[in-house]
Amino acid sequence: MKLKTDLLLPVAAALLCLMTLPVAADPATSQDDENATLVRLIHELDALTPLINEAEGKALVDNRVRLNYGWLRRDIALVKGGIEWHLNTPSTEPRNVEPLKGDYRY
Repeated sequence: MKLKTDLLLPVAAALLCLMTLPVAADPATSQDDENATLVRLIHELDALTPLINEAEGKALVDNRVRLNYGWLRRDIALVKGGIEWHLNTPSTEPRNVEPLKGDYRY
């Protein structure tokens, strides 16, 4: 089913873009509220794995342009790792961030 594979890249790109947008802070929310939402986001990222596996299993290997599922998995893991790092690190020190691949076609 080519439609799912064709939609995977835009969905993944939209998810990554949405995660980089600043969120307006509600003064009534607490750090615990934010952390709970970030934990939910980690679960959503984990839920992408079966979909990615399914799409990869249905990919046609003789297509001229193919999605690089390894890079997609890597970038999702980087995003997830960044969220986990934020949740588990009390420090406000800046850190080096590995850039996302962003282009999943090869």
